[in-house]
Amino acid sequence: MPELPEVQAIADYVDGRAAGLPIRRVDVASLAVLKTADPPYTALAGRVIDSVGRVGKYLVITASGADEGPIHLIIHLSRAGWLRWSDNLSPTPPRPGGKGPIALRVHCGLPGEGFDVTEAGTQKRLAVWIVRDPAEVERIATLGPDVLALTRDEFAALLATTGARIKTVLTDQRIIAGIGNAYSDEILHTAKLSPFATSKNLSDDQIDLLYATIHSVLTGAIGRLEGQKVARLKGEKRSGLRVHARTGMPCPVCGDTVREVSFTDRSFQYCPTCQTGGKILADRRMSRLLK
Repeated sequence: MPELPEVQAIADYVDGRAAGLPIRRVDVASLAVLKTADPPYTALAGRVIDSVGRVGKYLVITASGADEGPIHLIIHLSRAGWLRWSDNLSPTPPRPGGKGPIALRVHCGLPGEGFDVTEAGTQKRLAVWIVRDPAEVERIATLGPDVLALTRDEFAALLATTGARIKTVLTDQRIIAGIGNAYSDEILHTAKLSPFATSKNLSDDQIDLLYATIHSVLTGAIGRLEGQKVARLKGEKRSGLRVHARTGMPCPVCGDTVREVSFTDRSFQYCPTCQTGGKILADRRMSRLLK
């Protein structure tokens, strides 16, 4: 799933190409991705793209008309969604209900310019909203503060309010927005914290280190992705990961074997030596350490 660094990189890339361009047409290949009906998607045509930005893990494309207030095209890429910019888009609309990955196509600027919003696989979770105010989207209205906007004391105060595991806190968008499964693995590995550590029980030193690590890991990833073409972002993300999706491989810090905890529809990775004092975390939805 694209997380804060990838969504920020996509937003910056598309903003640098689309800001100031008129939207000529919007093609919808999958009506199921549209979660709103007012304004209709046709209302985007004729407007000018003001900016492309990010709220948490959501892309926000703002477009204004000559005599009307702005409307916002909001995209959540979910697990298998992506955005592809092209200078050679087909003028033929994608076939509605087709088996291809294209869900939405936005023509902007000169003929051929624009982007496709795509989704691979069979689990269709991509979501698109067209609204006058981003706060109309419930998922955005209920987001916690952006993780990179928090001060150290604000971060510590959030941790003190919950007895949840730190892995859960970092990935719960209602508590803190922006971090997902992959970067939470990387952050916890770098900070040498167990994913099952209790948030409110962390010491001040652990909170200091965790806060600094969040910023270093995320800003480092943003820096690696900056200026990359959207098509290369996934590969760049994978190249920078130390434990996530590396089950069975040696930890690049200590050489121990990277382990995995699996759930029904997801998993996370960690290093026992670096993070849990050598103990193996219980798998299959169990929450305690094996003795």
